Amino acid sequence: MKQWVEVEDTPESIADRMTMVGLEAAAIEPFGVGYDDIVIGKILKIEPHPNAEKLSLCDVTVGGDETLSIICGAKNIYEGAVVPVALVGSVLPNGMKIKRSKIRGVPSVGMICSEEELGLEEHSTGIMLLSEDLPLGKPFFEVTGLKDTLIDFEITPNRGDCLSILGIAREVSAVYDLPLKEKEISMEETGEPVSRAIQIEIENTRDCPRYCARLVRNIKIGPSPLWLREKLVKLGFRSINNVVDITNYVLLELGQPLHAFDYDTLRGKKILVRSASEGERFITLDEKERILKGEDLLICDGEGPVAIAGVMGGLNSEVTDNTTNVLIESAYFRPGAIRRTAKRLGLPTEASFRFEREVDPDGVIRAADLAASMMADLAGGEVAPGIVDEDYREKGVETIEFPMEKARATLG
Repeated sequence: MKQWVEVEDTPESIADRMTMVGLEAAAIEPFGVGYDDIVIGKILKIEPHPNAEKLSLCDVTVGGDETLSIICGAKNIYEGAVVPVALVGSVLPNGMKIKRSKIRGVPSVGMICSEEELGLEEHSTGIMLLSEDLPLGKPFFEVTGLKDTLIDFEITPNRGDCLSILGIAREVSAVYDLPLKEKEISMEETGEPVSRAIQIEIENTRDCPRYCARLVRNIKIGPSPLWLREKLVKLGFRSINNVVDITNYVLLELGQPLHAFDYDTLRGKKILVRSASEGERFITLDEKERILKGEDLLICDGEGPVAIAGVMGGLNSEVTDNTTNVLIESAYFRPGAIRRTAKRLGLPTEASFRFEREVDPDGVIRAADLAASMMADLAGGEVAPGIVDEDYREKGVETIEFPMEKARATLG
């Protein structure tokens, strides 16, 4: 939040003041606190375990004169790797206490940790590899920036504008009378314009009055950097890959749900937003077939559905490890339409939760721009020039008249 507003106050005081103005703080939770015995280490030497072919005996330094002998079963270790090390006596986030032990007759003093063991991932296939410039012996959660305090706000249905870091920061800036920072989004655009690569048509303009699309080419799908993964895990999101993580990050940061399509799977290079046909069938990302009604809103390509608008994407257009070109969807969907579909299908998602409570229709381009910029930075993508923006909203700014006499009478 401090990236948006520089407030110098304790989490407890911030929570109290926000509760007083209607944003109830349900809980204040420390993250990464109490784990100072999980430190930064470096693997100096690796030898095979004499009694177990799948295990390795590692000499590890944590910055002092002593070298720790730690047995590890991960396949991704190498000499010189900088890793998180749980010292003897430490307790992992999952409650496991690290003790001196013997594994197949060989002593092991400590543990080289995976992201799963540190509570940062649901599943890990190897130990966590860290940046080589981290200081040895220092607490892992502190030097990686993972140590933090989380305030859990209970957001009422009428405050959909607060379902993001920016939304909360905006309220904090008002309460504390502090300026809200403006973040510039910059990116280099190259290649054929997106307007030549995709055609957008909105058939149901009532339920989708605005739809924007950006294209990022030559992306390299891979794991997200630590700073992005830690932001997601703090807020209860599982890291999937850099592209999907970026769309989730933008949702959490700005409150605008996005969807990433594998551009090369879109038939006819067209996006059509239309109502479903009665009884139309569609397989969503969770591999379940959905039977739709005429009141449901679909995102289609030139031949058929590729997403249930505002709810969930389709299996036929998902981003995979082989994806190289990504089309970013950023749209405004009518809250009632999304609420009805999500409820009937029993398919509540982070996207539908926000669309049901209304997102800012003026924020769709900013969200698409941020996602495209991050995909260029974190996935090596090339952003196509321009953005396709189909906007069928009534133009003009609504004016609300409120007499000063009424204000004085109300305020006293």
